[in-house]
Amino acid sequence: MPPQDEGTVVLGAGLAEGFLVVGESGELLRLRAGDELREDTEQRRHGDEVVGGMVREGQWLREIADNLTVKVPLTVDGIKATKILSDEGIAVNVTLCFSSGQALLAAKAGATFISPFVGRLDDIGLEGMNLIQDIRLIYDNYGFDTEILTASARHVPHLLEAARLGSDVITAPPKVFWQLFEHPMTDKGLAAFLADWEKTGQKLG
Repeated sequence: MPPQDEGTVVLGAGLAEGFLVVGESGELLRLRAGDELREDTEQRRHGDEVVGGMVREGQWLREIADNLTVKVPLTVDGIKATKILSDEGIAVNVTLCFSSGQALLAAKAGATFISPFVGRLDDIGLEGMNLIQDIRLIYDNYGFDTEILTASARHVPHLLEAARLGSDVITAPPKVFWQLFEHPMTDKGLAAFLADWEKTGQKLG
């Protein structure tokens, strides 16, 4: 390459048709579009490998049982894998959802479930249940079949609010479900019933 003035931009140069900026002695100062294009190509190649890996694992898991649901993360690669797997009739749960926009992408890709993490949103000062409300509205507006799986529920109010808003499924610690049985008036009423029965002196069976 003949010497060029510093700052000269040369189109094409055999490097992915990029733009070269050369110095006074012809040395390469920086590569603009070419290096970005090569980097982007490498990223796409890596992405294709990741998607392929998710799909293969999902197909392998499906062999275990027809009712098994494959879980994938809400990333670009995860959404691509969701589309492929769902087109093959494999149920997919797209997890780590933190926005209604992400939920929309998952539904468009054919996700069976979307998993918004309400507790983790609460942890950073946001109102996690608002996300459930937004997703329910969007899904109902467009008739998406994707079911809302409220994840990271921390307490009974989370569970009840999810039910009120129309969440299809919820995951929560066992103690939260056991707490649904509890109410002081139930305990008080049961104690009164038993006391009244004891006063009769009767026995059954």
